[in-house]
Amino acid sequence: MLKTRSAGGIVLNPEGRVLVVSQKGTSWSLPKGHIEEGENELEAARREIYEESGISHLELIKELGSYQRFKLGRDGREDHTELKTIHLFLFRTNETTLRPVDPDNPEARWLDIQEAAELLTHPHDRDFFRQCIPIIQT
Repeated sequence: MLKTRSAGGIVLNPEGRVLVVSQKGTSWSLPKGHIEEGENELEAARREIYEESGISHLELIKELGSYQRFKLGRDGREDHTELKTIHLFLFRTNETTLRPVDPDNPEARWLDIQEAAELLTHPHDRDFFRQCIPIIQT
């Protein structure tokens, strides 16, 4: 089994809405992706958020921690060939226009916190996000 590290974030706009992105047009997640060689978690999170949404101005609020899960297969089920450790950060941005750069992530949306919690495809992503809601709302 391949073990990988990813980083990304919960990004809040000025209205307190949360950024979610379409992964290959088949699932919804928080913006995140693999940490490239020479990057730390925060650098990778900023790069991935930009690639998946076009948002470049990010104010770091705090590190939210990490969790593990298997990647999603094309059929929407867990693919046990890859176990991901996902590091997430909380950011604020004053940008509201979404323009994904990465063709594998064709759509990004701003959603209310509860809408985001319901739309996230992977159960572990939903669970981690829901645990972060009290932090997001402060």
